[in-house]
Amino acid sequence: MSAIGLYVPGTGPLYRAPAWAKLLGLLAAGVALLAAADHRIALGALAASLLAYPVVGLAPARAWGVLRVLWPFLLAIALFQVLFGEWETAVRLCAQLAALVLLANVVTLTTRVREMLDLFERVARPLRHVGVAPDRVALVLALTIRSIPMVADAWRTSQEAYRARGLSGRPHLLVVPVIVQLLRMADATGEALVARGIDDDTRA
Repeated sequence: MSAIGLYVPGTGPLYRAPAWAKLLGLLAAGVALLAAADHRIALGALAASLLAYPVVGLAPARAWGVLRVLWPFLLAIALFQVLFGEWETAVRLCAQLAALVLLANVVTLTTRVREMLDLFERVARPLRHVGVAPDRVALVLALTIRSIPMVADAWRTSQEAYRARGLSGRPHLLVVPVIVQLLRMADATGEALVARGIDDDTRA
């Protein structure tokens, strides 16, 4: 089971909160973190985001799973900042990114997909006046949400194959297999949409 995924049934105040409130809170947290621009505050936010999982009833393993998928990107950011900037900036950026991804995953895991899509469709309704179909916006967002666990699964599968071949010390070799798997998934998704009559509007 992927640590990054879709709705996990549960109870509690966060589960009962409306989707708009959770997304607004996530936006506020992101703005506050970026505005503060302090590595100590960013580390505090990271610790709070890790504690949020057991507090809302989610297994701590889900939080560690998120970090396991994210660590190569965090490492790249940290190395670049340490080499060409300051270590405080490296700590701040990595902690900010990790905290926001963890919090976003909490929102995803505690919000039904249908509720999230209904919210986005309502928000997109004014765009009808400029020729944008709200249901298409909801479809794009649904595919985006679905791609989150797909990316995690592709990364995990590539890691397992990497270890099975006895490879080590060359994590860059994972990049191409992950991209190939994602392209295959995207191709399969496109074929499924076409088979169901959901395609672009380029037809005459």
